Amino acid sequence: MMEEFKSSTLGRVTVYSIQACPHCMQAKATLGRLGVPVCDVDLGRHPELRARVKELTGRISVPQIFFNNIHVGGNDDLQKMVPEELQRLVNLVKEEPLPADAPPLPEESEAEDMAGETDGEFMCEKDELADLVEDLKLGNEIGTHRRGLTLYKKSFSCDQLVDWLEREKGLARAEACSTGQALLQKKYMVSVHGSGQQDGCFGEGKDALYRLLQDDPHSALNAGQTAACSPIAAAELSLLVRELILKMFSEHLSADGKSVDYKAMSVNPSFERYCELAIQLQRVELLTLSREEKLAFFINIYNALVIHGNLRLGAPTNMWQRYRVGCTNPIADLFFNYVSYLIGGEVFTLQDIENGVLRGNRKGVAQLLRPFSKTDPRLQVALPDAEPLIHFALNCGAKGCPPIKTYTPQDIDGQLRTAAEAFLENDDACLVDSGKGEVRLSQIFKWYKADFGGTDEKLLTWVVEHMGDSPKKTSLQGVLSAGKTKVSFLPYDWSTNGSH
Repeated sequence: MMEEFKSSTLGRVTVYSIQACPHCMQAKATLGRLGVPVCDVDLGRHPELRARVKELTGRISVPQIFFNNIHVGGNDDLQKMVPEELQRLVNLVKEEPLPADAPPLPEESEAEDMAGETDGEFMCEKDELADLVEDLKLGNEIGTHRRGLTLYKKSFSCDQLVDWLEREKGLARAEACSTGQALLQKKYMVSVHGSGQQDGCFGEGKDALYRLLQDDPHSALNAGQTAACSPIAAAELSLLVRELILKMFSEHLSADGKSVDYKAMSVNPSFERYCELAIQLQRVELLTLSREEKLAFFINIYNALVIHGNLRLGAPTNMWQRYRVGCTNPIADLFFNYVSYLIGGEVFTLQDIENGVLRGNRKGVAQLLRPFSKTDPRLQVALPDAEPLIHFALNCGAKGCPPIKTYTPQDIDGQLRTAAEAFLENDDACLVDSGKGEVRLSQIFKWYKADFGGTDEKLLTWVVEHMGDSPKKTSLQGVLSAGKTKVSFLPYDWSTNGSH
């Protein structure tokens, strides 16, 4: 949100930031204590200014801070500034008029148009079959059935459903059968035994049993209720989900940007709206998505699911609590293998989304097998190859992860390249020691080296190609041209950002 100023001739501090960015929050908190007018420009809402900011600063990461027309850098630069220099800049803003070459602000009309985009209540058109499903729940058709030695709770047969549709809804038998098929295709129900489990055909096989999707037993955080809205386009739904949870995240991010009050966030009235949106993921159509739509959809959903998982289960505080079997903390145990959403009729954990879908069904950290077997229906959704750029867009909830953003299918590759460039600007992502001929990289590059070429040489080539023009890039090119570059990896911060 941008502050209003009484006079355009006053000096100002301009901060270019994004929503829910801890470093941006910390910088603005520091500036707020200085008693200077601060204008906060959200580059997420005003991407048209990104190119100009990069031209002025040579950086793509946020925040970027200007005192009048003087660029001081990012949050780390601000925090390290010597008191005398900082006071000089404060006096400059308070005493000198705003120069003509001050950094740009958005047009007022644009700022007004963008305000309140996600403030309205979620509304949807009710699906034509939703009421029928609610009536079916109240009938006597759903019960326990035995097939061999197995009991199937909350199930019903094809004949039971068809007979009920004829008797209670007055449908002819052919129409009742077609309605059963529609319920299966629209993912209101799933096959649990017999014909239809693999091919989606309803009514074949006298032993076939079905179950309403909401009754299918699993631990997905958006399960247990029926998605009653007409299916919403995946790209649109993921944007709604992501923007709403980012708004809540921002509201409960501490003023210094160091922690998130997940407990207060869980009782925020907006969280109930968020859960209603997440339920609609149950029946979203995935098989028709393009590569660009898949990337944007699953990155947004992954980042939202991490926050939802922290809200419901508590945040894991280290790598082993995220991945290891048999952790002493039962809440954090297998966080990435357990936290899941029901999406398009299938359960996707965080591991499934990252390694199954976005990395082209590759084994992840501490995984012995690929996420999806050859017969797994989710394999149809997986990208054909690993996309290395996703590692700079996925936010795992730890302090060492890249900034949170919302992605769109339009120019998704450009957005991901921007995320990678911003990540590589940070010293906790890449450090170059020209004297020792050493390059120190984030652990992300070690864990997923296969995605970046598999060797140190190919990895460093990838890093250079995805860096913005900067002194760091020049230093790295110099080290590489000298030969015999040593590659090591920096410690990774797995501590939680939760205040509870």
